[in-house]
Amino acid sequence: MNMLELLMYATAVIVMIATPGPVMLLVASAGQQGGYKRALQTIFGTNFASLFLITASILVLKGVLSINGYVFDIIKVLGCAYIAFLGYEILKEVKDTPQIAEVEKVQPKEGGFKKGFLVGISNPKDIIFFSAFFPQFIHVTPNINNSLLVLTVVWIILDFMTLSIVYLGFSRLSKSRHYPKLLGVCGVVLVAVALYGILSTLYGYMN
Repeated sequence: MNMLELLMYATAVIVMIATPGPVMLLVASAGQQGGYKRALQTIFGTNFASLFLITASILVLKGVLSINGYVFDIIKVLGCAYIAFLGYEILKEVKDTPQIAEVEKVQPKEGGFKKGFLVGISNPKDIIFFSAFFPQFIHVTPNINNSLLVLTVVWIILDFMTLSIVYLGFSRLSKSRHYPKLLGVCGVVLVAVALYGILSTLYGYMN
């Protein structure tokens, strides 16, 4: 097993989930209104949406769904550019606003499984991740089926754990003076992962 590639994948997953966005804010907001039970229901909904997107990605990789190679590469590059933009926006926000308190911008929402699924399935970060980045890590093991199984299980575990931690620590962390620095690290990682995706795509055309 390629542990370095698996570590890169795991890092990208954690950063993508933990970076402030619709899913993260929904879970935190649902938890504010209904406690951990409501947050957990919301997490299950977003996790199920992720499985739906993973399945679509696997069907493409298996050839069940056909997408023109050039079109797919364009989608990958555009997806990477969007993720890099997200990283840039985070870094810009950290620079311009030293004291960031995202929790203050969150109004309590109902949350729940259905709401979590709808937000997750339409979340641009998840759609781009599974269409642009997920296929690039299918060589973590020599066998593609084993790789897909490993990547899927790792996503499910990290998705559940990260969003649970988001609920448990969001309010306290968002008020901490260290929060902007942590966001800055997330921004840097997003840009780095995006550059990796773009360069790996371009490298394929150079060989």
